[in-house]
Amino acid sequence: MSAGVETAARDHHIGMIVPSSNLTMETELPRMLRAREQAEPGDRFVFHSARARMQHVTPEQLRAMNAQAARAAAELADARPDVVATACLVAIMAQGPGYHCTAEDDITRALRAEGCTASVVSSAGALLSGIAALGARKVAILTPYLKPLTKAVADYIEDAGVEVVDALSLEVPDNLAVARLDPADLREHHRKLDLSNADALVLSACVQMPSLPSIQPVEDEVAIPVLSAATATTFRILSELGLDPYVPDAGRLLSGAVANPEGPTHAP
Repeated sequence: MSAGVETAARDHHIGMIVPSSNLTMETELPRMLRAREQAEPGDRFVFHSARARMQHVTPEQLRAMNAQAARAAAELADARPDVVATACLVAIMAQGPGYHCTAEDDITRALRAEGCTASVVSSAGALLSGIAALGARKVAILTPYLKPLTKAVADYIEDAGVEVVDALSLEVPDNLAVARLDPADLREHHRKLDLSNADALVLSACVQMPSLPSIQPVEDEVAIPVLSAATATTFRILSELGLDPYVPDAGRLLSGAVANPEGPTHAP
């Protein structure tokens, strides 16, 4: 840019399909993109949410929440977002390997039926994309879930060709209680995992469990890439918008040095 010449900032509209009890997706994603705005003032981000009812992380409520996705997508379509991101991760992964593709296709159809051309990102698919972008073949994961749901997440990741070398379940079934977990505690929890064979650490395999303040400090400590469902979702959103996936102090995935191996699935 020439000295003294100002370029108008571009607004990027992001739709979010959010579990009714989720507090963190609408906190961490905007926080990351606000930090990016400070570093890269040419782009601004506007958020629009639609909620799907879910209070407890049980198989029944997760299935019921998935059934509301088309309705939520239709509501977001009226705002004409550029990209739509859906969470929660476990609601999709608990349905069996590869279900994120089905979920993303269903939401895309609902948007197209309302004349909206937004691309679609799921936190489940984004986590797999983030792991792939880092070139990781072995990961350790930390989740707030009960052990059977953590196993479902691990199985889902392994079906995508990535070995889960260790996993830790915090076993908090109430989704609001998950949002109240102190992210600083993750700086201790991760030490219970065996990272000796891990290429990367998923510090929070859940968009609801807060982790952003601990991503960079833990990465600095363990000396392998550290990501979360939230940082991976942000990585995919920025990639879909055709923007550099850069957020300061949010781990290697968002350092600006990592490219999405899949590229955007829809031209911005």
